[in-house]
Amino acid sequence: MRIAMLTPAPSYGSDFNWAFDIQAEALRAAGAEVTGEPWTEFEGPAGYDLVLPLVAWGYHQRHAEWLTFLDRAEAEGWPMVNPPRLLWWNSDKAYLAELGRKGIASVPTLEVDHLNEAALAAAHGVLGADEVVIKPPVSAGAWGTYRLNAGQPVPEDVHGKRMLVQPWLGAVVEEGEYSLILFGGRFSHCVAKRPKAGDYRVQPDHGGTTEPAELPEGALALAEAALAAAPAPATYARVDLIRGNDGALRLMEMELIEPALFLQCAPDAKARFAEAILATVASPQSS
Repeated sequence: MRIAMLTPAPSYGSDFNWAFDIQAEALRAAGAEVTGEPWTEFEGPAGYDLVLPLVAWGYHQRHAEWLTFLDRAEAEGWPMVNPPRLLWWNSDKAYLAELGRKGIASVPTLEVDHLNEAALAAAHGVLGADEVVIKPPVSAGAWGTYRLNAGQPVPEDVHGKRMLVQPWLGAVVEEGEYSLILFGGRFSHCVAKRPKAGDYRVQPDHGGTTEPAELPEGALALAEAALAAAPAPATYARVDLIRGNDGALRLMEMELIEPALFLQCAPDAKARFAEAILATVASPQSS
């Protein structure tokens, strides 16, 4: 089986190899041939049995181009996993409000078309929070994310832009975030992500750490409900949860495009990942 794993634009450099290598290794161990293809230059799946967007980094900075790319993949019926319509939906974190309306316990999320001081003050009031987090609806790696107290100005680089506003949840520094990884709809493993002292961002680029974790009570049911409410099944999924200020777990986001899957954090995770991916060939999802 020949697999095209989408990678960043050539100008991105080689910083993505840590993610590409472990996933490619798992698939190759299961008998697949894996080739990296920059998503910005990929002309189609000719010669490939499957297209995986697992390292399609940088799409958030070329979002219109990314959506056009997905439109073409959908129209031409590329054997892509996860499917293009799911990737489109997951590209914009406005889906959090949608899931909240469907009854999924999500972090309360307000969408503001043009964020300024007046809109931010109004958001503080609606959310009933003196401290909030603002983030772009299309982002990665905490890019454009800020923690703000009431009365603080909107940072210049996001002023006037479409943004999401959420209440600050102290659990991120006290307990961390939980990431549940599922393959083929089945739970594989759980990790806890924690920021370094004095920060709130859990990504490794910002000094965050990731460790294997026990599955919190109720976490799997919430993750499965969130995935069931998505517009298409996900062969691979990372569901990020955080404890709300009321002590209950809440959906923070779902990573269904190019997530870190932390395959190194659990025995047999690589085998479970490869089995789920290879099982999609000739299945309805990959057509």
